[in-house]
Amino acid sequence: MNNKVQAIGHHDSTNNLSSTEEDEQLACFIKNHPRLFVLTGAGCSTASGLGDYRDQQGQWKRRQPITGHIFVNNEAARKRYWARSSVGWPSFSNAQPGLAHYALQQFQQLQRLELLVTQNVDRLHQKAGHDNVVDLHGVLATVSCIDCEHQISRDTFQSELMTTNPWLGSLTAAHAPDGDADLEINNLNTMQVPPCNSCGGLLKPDVVFFGENVPKQTVQRAMNALAAADALLVVGSSLMVYSGFRFCREAQRRGQPIVIINNGKTRADDMAILKLQGDCGERMMTQVSLL
Repeated sequence: MNNKVQAIGHHDSTNNLSSTEEDEQLACFIKNHPRLFVLTGAGCSTASGLGDYRDQQGQWKRRQPITGHIFVNNEAARKRYWARSSVGWPSFSNAQPGLAHYALQQFQQLQRLELLVTQNVDRLHQKAGHDNVVDLHGVLATVSCIDCEHQISRDTFQSELMTTNPWLGSLTAAHAPDGDADLEINNLNTMQVPPCNSCGGLLKPDVVFFGENVPKQTVQRAMNALAAADALLVVGSSLMVYSGFRFCREAQRRGQPIVIINNGKTRADDMAILKLQGDCGERMMTQVSLL
C-alpha cells in the first residue's frame, strides 16, 4: 500500500460539527492523500435535473429498472422501454454538468486524481471537460447491436424511432432516472423498434442493465488505479449496488482510508473514516477553493 496514506480518525456528520469544521476535516483528508480514486454516483447529477433511484435510506424510490435479460428476451417489455426512453431521452441528453462535475474536473487538472470512476451513464463528467473517466455502467449516448456490435448514436436511434413511430412525439410524462420516463401505455402492439441497419439484429443501449455484469476489463482497470491511489473518495453514491461497493471493500482490504460525501445512508458508512451529508457539488467546489 502507498506509504503516503494517513488516517484522520473515524468521524461522521452526526457528531454535531459545523459545516465549516466538516469541510476542514475533508480538506485535511484531501491534503494528506494527493492521489485520490474517486467513485461518483447519481448524487452528482441530481443538480443537473437528473433523478436518482434511491431515497436517503438507500431504499428504492420507484420500481427497479428493467433487467438485461428481460430487455433481450421480452418484446413487450423492450417496446415499453423504448417508448418510455423516447420521451425521456431529449431532456436527458440536454442535461448540463453541475458543480460536482466541474469541481472534480478541477481536481483532475490539478493532478489530484488517480482515476475517476462513475456509476452514472450520463457522460456529464466528460461534458465538464474531464478526460480520464471510467464509465462503470456504460453510457446511454450510444446503442449497439447485440449480434454484430454495429454501433450508432442514441440521437440517431431516436430519430429512427420517432420516424417509425411518429405517435411517440405526442406523449408526455414525468422524467425518471437514466433517460427513462414515468409513462404507462397498455397497448404497444403497433409500435415498431428499428433493427440494426447493418445486420437486422437487436439494438441495445450501451449500458450495463440491472442484473448484468460490468465487463471484467473495466473492473480491472479501475482496480489497478485503486491500488495505485492513496485513498478512496465516494461522491454522491449510496453504494447499494455491488458494482460500486466492491471498491470500498477492496480499499478496506488494502487498508486505504475511505471518505464518503452523500446526502443519505450508504452501504459503506461503517467503513468510512469520514462521512459527510449535504450537497456533494457544493462540498466539492468548496474543496477546490482550498487546494
